[in-house]
Amino acid sequence: MPQNLFKRSLTSVILLSLLFIINFSHQYIFILSILILGIIICYEANNLFLRLITVNNKKNYLNKLNSKFLILNIISFCYIFFIFCGFSYQIHKYESPTFFLYVISICFFTDIGGYVVGKFIGGKKLSKISPNKTISGTIGSFIFSVFPLILFINIGYLDLTLNINDILYCLIISLISQLGDLFVSFLKRKAKVKDTGKILPGHGGILDRLDGIIFAVPFSYFLIKLF
Repeated sequence: MPQNLFKRSLTSVILLSLLFIINFSHQYIFILSILILGIIICYEANNLFLRLITVNNKKNYLNKLNSKFLILNIISFCYIFFIFCGFSYQIHKYESPTFFLYVISICFFTDIGGYVVGKFIGGKKLSKISPNKTISGTIGSFIFSVFPLILFINIGYLDLTLNINDILYCLIISLISQLGDLFVSFLKRKAKVKDTGKILPGHGGILDRLDGIIFAVPFSYFLIKLF
């Protein structure tokens, strides 16, 4: 097994274990944990935006720093705390901690499926935005995203079945997660950085690991109401 794949898999297991503990702890612990994640994500986004502006606007550094940099940080702050954290709380409290774990699991399996299938099968590149992503990896992401549905059906804690609606739910969440990943990859490519941080071995920063989740979780809330 490649060393980076081992680190990535180990980090994923540790994160899922930590998420499991936090998710089923007291409501206040969950809220505090989500807010701490939000702070870290905003910090990493701040560094990414600063790098993005200074790399692409060297001649007008001060003007761009005072305008675009501020606007980007305000947008990211509002999105992370009022949308991502807010809808995470809504799902966790009103749908159940188990369902929140289910949504996160779809995103995790999407990422793992894309990485594993993309690495071992390879093939044609998906986009210039993220050269490491392949079409085979994208297909793998969609296939793996259905695994949590099968798992939770067998566990029996949620009212899920292997029907078209529940499968489609997984695939849509997977799609949003992948698009979120591509969006952050686009920003990193423009900023000429590989990772948003170094806190997670094999993944980079928290934003690198949650780039799809921060978009998929809020979208999942609207899907819940739709389905």
